Amino acid sequence: MSLLDHPRAKALLADAEVSASAVVSCCLGLQSYLQRYLPRFYRVEQHELAEIVLQGKLSNLQRKTSEPIAYQAGRQRKPLQHFVGAGSWDDESVMAELREHVAVELGDPEAVLVLDPSSFPKSGSDSCGVARQWCGRLGKIENCQVGVFLAYVSARGQTLVDRRLYLTEDWAHDPVRRHKTHVPETVQFQERWRIGLDLLDRSGAVLPFGWIAGDDEFGRCSAFRAELRRRRWKYVLDVPCNTQIRDLGETVAAGHRRPPWRRVDEWAQAQPPRRWRKVHLGAGSKGPKVVCALEGWVQVKDEDGHVGGRERVVVIRTVDREPQCWYTLTNAAAETALPKLVEVHSRRHGVEELFAVGKGEVGLSHYEVRSWVGWHHHMTLTMLALWFLQLERNRLGGKNPGLNSAADARNIRSPVASEPSQRGTHRRRSQHRAAPERRDAHLPLVCENA
Repeated sequence: MSLLDHPRAKALLADAEVSASAVVSCCLGLQSYLQRYLPRFYRVEQHELAEIVLQGKLSNLQRKTSEPIAYQAGRQRKPLQHFVGAGSWDDESVMAELREHVAVELGDPEAVLVLDPSSFPKSGSDSCGVARQWCGRLGKIENCQVGVFLAYVSARGQTLVDRRLYLTEDWAHDPVRRHKTHVPETVQFQERWRIGLDLLDRSGAVLPFGWIAGDDEFGRCSAFRAELRRRRWKYVLDVPCNTQIRDLGETVAAGHRRPPWRRVDEWAQAQPPRRWRKVHLGAGSKGPKVVCALEGWVQVKDEDGHVGGRERVVVIRTVDREPQCWYTLTNAAAETALPKLVEVHSRRHGVEELFAVGKGEVGLSHYEVRSWVGWHHHMTLTMLALWFLQLERNRLGGKNPGLNSAADARNIRSPVASEPSQRGTHRRRSQHRAAPERRDAHLPLVCENA
């Protein structure tokens, strides 16, 4: 029997199939979708440019920067480059509208807000925030920009809901480079965990959620965990394998007042098999997803030697031949069952899926802007495209609308002025239309060949 004749293969192919009528409806859906956001661009010509950029990001272009998008649409490149790189529109206003939209479509009181940094290698040194720093994409210290991103992951879908470019301390304190790349005076140096807190505060006021998750860059920071506890937010955060813990449930040996400090990976290896529990996480692409998990109440010593209060450590290990292992800390109450904590942690990987789709399908890493404004404009427009893909996936019953074809350039005509009756299609009846946002004059366009 051919591999394609296998029942599972047929099911996968059927799920991946998207009809021509569905693709056409995606194109029409894009115009309807944008009516919610166009009022945030206060000039009529910006409405048209925003639609062209979104069409290009959702097309089958190999590289989705301003120049190829403009040529595909039969437009001059400079107006489009200026719109993305230096246009006087308020990207924070657009992002606020996106978060309200996400709250309506995906809102879930048990949703997980996931913090994750993402790096963008750069060959030059003139782009805003570029420095030699850890580049996760390359797995080494390299010249790159780093953004801190926030994702919303619920049972109804997932999308990115905020972003902020990180400036190293040297960059933040360099007035020449700040002026050259138009960094606002209000932007000061912040550690990445503090940026993460700002993003959480901003989104948490709009989006219903139950949990905070993040990788070990955030989990290792005791000050960050303390701030989450102060806000009474529940978290499940990864920590490094060498994190020093003290098992509060461990029997103290004679002559010792307290249990010894140990690395969390050594502590996990020392636990008897009976303490490990199997947890089922539902169906995966290769069958049921099963992991083993271990928990305990501990104290944690941070890198400065400070000892924290009582927290719960959860170790999660896959059952593969070469297992993966995650070490996490949570402030969840004792009543919260271990399977729930494992399920919350599994949603953290939603942000990795979003980065993969963002970089592979809508050009998240395809940009040539150098300014602070340009970086945030680009990310905002890309996140609008990513959010549209999630809405289309939901509309099509979970099917992928197709690689780079949700709004294929061959199926989209030049944008036309929208009829007034079409505005606000995706808006709640009780929600007022956004007032046009007027900003200062355009910034001088920074050369787009970083």
